[in-house]
Amino acid sequence: MKYYYSCLIVFLLLLGCQVPHKSANQQADPNFHLYLLVGQSNMAGRGAPETIDTTAVPGLLVFAKDKTWQPAKEPLHWDKPAAGTGPGFSFGREMLNNAGNKIRIGLIPAAHGGSSITAWVKGGYHDQTKGYPYDEAIDRAKAAMQAGVLKGIIWHQGESDSNPEARALHLNRLKDLINRFRTELGAPNVPFVAGELGYFKDAYKSMNQVLMQLPAEVPFTAVIRADGLVDKGDATHFDAASARELGKRYAQAMQNLQKNTTAR
Repeated sequence: MKYYYSCLIVFLLLLGCQVPHKSANQQADPNFHLYLLVGQSNMAGRGAPETIDTTAVPGLLVFAKDKTWQPAKEPLHWDKPAAGTGPGFSFGREMLNNAGNKIRIGLIPAAHGGSSITAWVKGGYHDQTKGYPYDEAIDRAKAAMQAGVLKGIIWHQGESDSNPEARALHLNRLKDLINRFRTELGAPNVPFVAGELGYFKDAYKSMNQVLMQLPAEVPFTAVIRADGLVDKGDATHFDAASARELGKRYAQAMQNLQKNTTAR
């Protein structure tokens, strides 16, 4: 009888090794680092894609429209037919280059071109893209986080709120948005990097003065500069080269925040 139970235990152990069981609560891969890309058209990208933007990089993935992981390449977004090269792919490349050999990077596109920050609330609807920017971002991030770990959020938005009335309320609205992202995604200290608007209009420069107040108001946040970057001829959207440079600046700021978060 003792021999029988011993054989039964060995058989069950072997069976368990041969037939892996995937639990609904299976832990996400800690070496799969995820980044949420949010904001309006300059995050989605409006630059004309070039070869460097469409060449896949091993270990760099994108959470596609159908919620499957695919090799990343521009355009990452699909918010409008004009979607093209933005800062996301370049950002992902830089984060991957500075990560360890075991790390993979996953990008979660969720920007909506033309969206005001007032659309980035629960139930907020954006008519231009026929979508719900905030709700969709949360839904996509949570779905992606089943596979990996959220390591940061990058945000580029403000052109639609650069009028004096909206600008006066923008900082408080942005602070509230960051708090909601962190709370709903269960990541209270996740680094958040915002980007300056292009220096193409005086209204954008005034908005940048508001954005630059963010790091003093909210822990684990940063704002990257847009100096030296150029538009694609419409005085609104960065060209492809400038979008790539913006992505590099996002990555540098993100890495600095991550170091500070770890130190604390």
